[in-house]
Amino acid sequence: MSAIAAGLSAILARIRAASPERSVTLVAVSKTHSAEAVAQALAAGQRVFGENRVQEAKAKFPDLRGGYPDLELHLIGPLQTNKVRDAIALFDVIETVDRPKLARALADEMERTGRRPRILIQVNTGREAQKAGVDPDQLDAMVAICRNEYKLPLAGLMCIPPAEDDPAPHFRLLADMARRHGLDVISMGMSGDFETAITEGATHVRVGSAIFGHRV
Repeated sequence: MSAIAAGLSAILARIRAASPERSVTLVAVSKTHSAEAVAQALAAGQRVFGENRVQEAKAKFPDLRGGYPDLELHLIGPLQTNKVRDAIALFDVIETVDRPKLARALADEMERTGRRPRILIQVNTGREAQKAGVDPDQLDAMVAICRNEYKLPLAGLMCIPPAEDDPAPHFRLLADMARRHGLDVISMGMSGDFETAITEGATHVRVGSAIFGHRV
């Protein structure tokens, strides 16, 4: 068994232990890791991956998808409007919608191509000035823009809590907001805190280093 396959097996076991009564999707974060590393994860049975950058994903995944048509690719990093065309073509889920201008660009490209990847709104639960995401107080308005004005396939919410904070209150806030808006997907939790996220209601956890190791 490869180190990546072993890492996957260990993380999946921990997810099952943290959530014995419901299914939680593992998004294997493959940013900065090679196509060969992703291929090892695919061979071990993993199908859902997360990438931070459109161009990096574009260089790795089209060839991999040819052999694994059930592969699901999530964009988990910031999206600039000039990358929307490539993002719509490549990703199955875009987790980082955080402003009306981006929502409009996505809607326009979806209408042009007919391809409609699911979207999540990123919420800045810690209200950090340097971090992307919608302020919690503005979420209602952003949901209305995505759903009613642009008719986007809005599936859920995601967050990245402040590194120095206890993540549990942030996860709880996100889950509460998702339920209030009738959204099924709650993407939260990474290598260091995904079990806490599951306890607070995560449906998707984003784990990279615990599977692929750290890039030097």
